[in-house]
Amino acid sequence: MEIQGKITVLKDTQVFGNKGFRKREIVINTQEQYPQPILVEFVQDKCDILDSFQVGQDVKISINLRGREWTSPQGEVRYFNSIQGWRIEALTADSPSSGMPPMPPAEAFTPADDILEEDSDDLPF
Repeated sequence: MEIQGKITVLKDTQVFGNKGFRKREIVINTQEQYPQPILVEFVQDKCDILDSFQVGQDVKISINLRGREWTSPQGEVRYFNSIQGWRIEALTADSPSSGMPPMPPAEAFTPADDILEEDSDDLPF
């Protein structure tokens, strides 16, 4: 899955436990009719890929949804969800949204002036 938006919060890497589990959180605001602030976690070696990004930048993040079950000491079962990022790309204002390369302006093309009249009706059918 992928989400797109503008970075509003970019936290420092946090280290937990004796084994040094690393986590870094980022919040992006989606840019749709009803914008949503979405918290995305990057863990372990993925924390470092956020170093080249900054608040205010438009990005596309590839994510995985994670869920887990937890049973309290009283026996109550609870469920938790998290959004885990594994890739992030900067979006630029002039990048095409369709995945097609940009079309050069019409001035970049030179008109064909060597077409002969007899070649214009050279269809194979």
